[in-house]
Amino acid sequence: MSERRFVRVQEKGQVTLPVEVRKKLGIQKGDLVAVELSGRGVLITRQEVIAMEALDLIGQELKERGVTLEELIESGREIRGQILEEMYGIRPTNPD
Repeated sequence: MSERRFVRVQEKGQVTLPVEVRKKLGIQKGDLVAVELSGRGVLITRQEVIAMEALDLIGQELKERGVTLEELIESGREIRGQILEEMYGIRPTNPD
């Protein structure tokens, strides 16, 4: 278990993360963090970490379903073409 740190809540609900915590998590000025309620309080996570975890989960799911990245990209092209034609009357050109 990590050492507990106390910080004061400032005006507008702002808190300052201790420098040791920021360094350990790699959080720098201007970085985005996600804030979510958990069973024990508030969880603060670097947004990049969350995005990478989501991409890993998507990749794992695709692999389990036997779908390749190339197949996913191609299906996206087909869907975009259908949307362009249905919504805007634009017929996509074939890149080949």
